[in-house]
Amino acid sequence: MCKKSMLELVIFDMDGLLIDTETFWQKTEKDIFSKYGIDITPEMQKATFGLRSDEQIEYWYKLKPWPEFDHKKLEDEYFHIIHEFFIHEAQLMPGAEYILEFFKNKGVDMALASSSPMFLINTFIKRFGFNKYFAAVHSAELEEFGKPHPAVYITTARKLKKKPVHCLAFEDSLNGLLAAKSARMKAVIVPDHRTHDNGKYDIADLVMGSLLEFGENEYRLFI
Repeated sequence: MCKKSMLELVIFDMDGLLIDTETFWQKTEKDIFSKYGIDITPEMQKATFGLRSDEQIEYWYKLKPWPEFDHKKLEDEYFHIIHEFFIHEAQLMPGAEYILEFFKNKGVDMALASSSPMFLINTFIKRFGFNKYFAAVHSAELEEFGKPHPAVYITTARKLKKKPVHCLAFEDSLNGLLAAKSARMKAVIVPDHRTHDNGKYDIADLVMGSLLEFGENEYRLFI
């Protein structure tokens, strides 16, 4: 008798993992907050990798408050810039379509769980024709807490009636990795190149330099 696979669902992050947006997110973050007197360095930005935009805004405001703070107006400015980039310029990360085809060919259900709002997730899926891959999509904007809280992963698994312990998450940020592991999922991380030497990635079940590195041998680690 064949042993039943313990892998029932693969959940992917979006930004920085499937679509090359992190550099643009960071540039937009730096440009916007410089207008409020905050000079954000690459080292400082490590604290906001993987967070929701509203949490990023609150983080920088608490660091150095400015007068006449309008959260909604600032978030709308943020999203307008990012949305235009998603529509016209953003490209897939190396191996993005490869990894989705890999698990599709294995017959494993897939989902997407992102800190980005649903309208950006839907823009991404529509632009690249990825509806065929995902059985469910979910945004942390719909949760009380974003990553590193595990809620977005737990809800995604629940949508498809899967137990978190039988799920595998793919992430690129430490906050995302913490969310997946807190949900009791296995996790693969493909770190942003600026934080690849972060020793905290040791909690991942697998650390890779690219999605293209995931093959049969890696797959067998999780089934």
